[in-house]
This record gives sequence, C-alpha cells and structure tokens, in this order.
Amino acid sequence: MAMAKIKKGDTVKVIAGKDKGKEGKVISVADGRVVVEGINMITKHTKASQANPKGGIVHKEAPIDCSNVMYVHKGKVTRIGFTTVEGKNGPKKVRVAKATGDVID
Repeated sequence: MAMAKIKKGDTVKVIAGKDKGKEGKVISVADGRVVVEGINMITKHTKASQANPKGGIVHKEAPIDCSNVMYVHKGKVTRIGFTTVEGKNGPKKVRVAKATGDVID
C-alpha cells in the first residue's frame, strides 16, 4: 500500500457523512480507515469481563474512511502531496500542504 497521507495525531475535518463539518484528532490509522476523536460515535453493548466487571453500554469511536476526511493546516482544509527534501542523510520524502506549499513533517 502507498504511504498514508493522514497519520496518527493529525487534525482532520470530516467532509462527508453524518458528522460532516466536525474536526478532531486522529487516534489511529489502519487499512485506509481512520478513527477520529469524538467522530462517528457508536453504542456498543459489552459483556461483563475481568477488565469491566459490570459490562453494559459503551460509547466509542468507529473507523471512518480516509476519503471522508481532509487534513487541517493552519485552520484551513488542504490536500496533501509529497516532495523530497535534502537532509544531512540524503533526500527525505515529506508531506506538503497543497494549499500553502508548507512542509507538514
């Protein structure tokens, strides 16, 4: 799979679905899907276990497709591109905000 454009810790804005317009921090990324803090909340009924002796109803974030979120850079949504930057250990591939041209990481 190609290098992921959205990474853990990024701030993203939802552009499609029931939570459209909301922003949040990415908790995890896996298989083209992201889990965003406070977005796409689901209700899960859990059985009693040693970790959770009472069991009950748990509210948690569910994964959302990467195509339904956009990276937020300096308060504005932007697409992400890649470029190479010369470093002391040779060229390095970095993410770039398409709207401003700024290097993200």
